[in-house]
Amino acid sequence: MSSADLFRKYELPALPYKIDALEPHISSQVIDVHYNGHHKGYVTNANATLDRISKVAKGDVASYDIQGLIRNLIFNVNGHKLHSLYWQNMAPSGKGGGRPGGKLGDMIERQYTSFDRFKQLFSEAMRSLPGTGWTVLYYDAETGNLEFTTFENHFMNHIAELPVILIVDEFEHAYYLQYKNNRNAYLDAWWNVVNWEDAERRLQKHL
Repeated sequence: MSSADLFRKYELPALPYKIDALEPHISSQVIDVHYNGHHKGYVTNANATLDRISKVAKGDVASYDIQGLIRNLIFNVNGHKLHSLYWQNMAPSGKGGGRPGGKLGDMIERQYTSFDRFKQLFSEAMRSLPGTGWTVLYYDAETGNLEFTTFENHFMNHIAELPVILIVDEFEHAYYLQYKNNRNAYLDAWWNVVNWEDAERRLQKHL
């Protein structure tokens, strides 16, 4: 067994829609750079780090920085996994957006009094994120609550065991080619492509 065989590799998942499917809200140029550049890069770098860790595990290298390896792996693996969620959490124009139905819609109405109030608060959370990162909707099975938080960069403010139901990418590469420095315009447009059916499926797995 070679050193590269000690750890299984990550793979770039296929986009769940055509590259121009989110237009006009998110352009094909943005998706191309975002998916084929950034997301693919996280997968490539995560696998390169696994190769390095494999060599360390086999004793094939004399010196290494274990904390550096851990941090690099976290950054790239989280980048890969968060983006994989993000693509699924959006639907082609005309099929996404609107209001959630099902159990998710009922929970939002109960907990936040109305979808409009939920949308307002979630939008405030998105706009409050300093720098780059993500805004996330969690489900906590212990309390039955839908909770949201923000991740700065890919180093997550993660609550153990809480599954992600909905996620929004707020790195500049998610919008800059189309919206320049107007992140709020991108966030407003994102509501038009939210895939509530995907969010509902994620929630149902944990009820």
